Amino acid sequence: MGRWSLGAFVVGGLLLVAAGPVQADHDGVVRFAVLPKPGPGFPEGIAADAAGNIFVGTFDFGTANVVHVFGLSGRLRETIPLPTGVVPLGLAVDGAGDLYVADFLNGNVLRLVPPSGTPAATFNVCGGVGAGCGLNAIAFDAAGDLFVSDSFGGKIFKIDLPGGSVSTFFEGDLLEPGSHGFPPFGANGLAFNAAGDLFIANTADDRILKLDLPAKALTIFAESINGADGIAFDALGRLWVAANQGDEVVALNISGRVIARRGSFEGVGPDGAPRGLLFPASIVLSRGSIFVTNLALTLTGADGDEPEEDVTTFTVSRIPVGVSGR
Repeated sequence: MGRWSLGAFVVGGLLLVAAGPVQADHDGVVRFAVLPKPGPGFPEGIAADAAGNIFVGTFDFGTANVVHVFGLSGRLRETIPLPTGVVPLGLAVDGAGDLYVADFLNGNVLRLVPPSGTPAATFNVCGGVGAGCGLNAIAFDAAGDLFVSDSFGGKIFKIDLPGGSVSTFFEGDLLEPGSHGFPPFGANGLAFNAAGDLFIANTADDRILKLDLPAKALTIFAESINGADGIAFDALGRLWVAANQGDEVVALNISGRVIARRGSFEGVGPDGAPRGLLFPASIVLSRGSIFVTNLALTLTGADGDEPEEDVTTFTVSRIPVGVSGR
């Protein structure tokens, strides 16, 4: 018999919480939270605040998107409705507890003061998907300024805070998705190391890139990570990468070599939820664990060939690693 913790279920449209067995799928991967039904699916962006709350954004083109806030036990604390038409990807929480949301579709970054879903500020970064720009991940540097990746335009934007002026910080061929890559997203996950260098995932090229900020020199740090997506450094200096096509999370050392792997896909359970990791998109470290969104996004159409088509219950996973990112 497995360990026990709080699990969520829905009765009469209400999300209820009760004791139940923790689902330990593979390499210590456990189910942390379940997105409530009815409501949008496809959890993508993720962030944590200083209190250990986990913020999860939905990437659903079929309905209005939200950001769910889960407590330490995985219990849903609140749901923040997003404005109509917003399709969120990257999430980040600042020291004051304000939530920043990258709007993939419209090319804006929103600042919210939870639990309100009405933007306290809107930063117009680019023209949006129609203009060939797809905002994706966001990350704060040590000075508190915000960096944003553009997966289609091959750019990194910088938002100077608190003023909000926007500039193109860096652009280059290595950040573009190219014509050969899959999934077709270039510059994606962002993370700063302790020295202040910016690391960037290129999903289409299966690469992690390193940008020396003072010199603005971009180099290849690691390759052959199948669908490199969200990234985060832990307190030991390891860079954890969500490999969305490999259904795993890997850790890289300071030389860019894989030194640890966690998770795998073990099928879709009778409740319609993936066992293990399925299209892990974004990660955040908090209180000694990695929290991972299982996006479970079908990319090749409804042809019956992808397990993502069988998913009806969307989840967030937790992987204990013993060191914290906050």
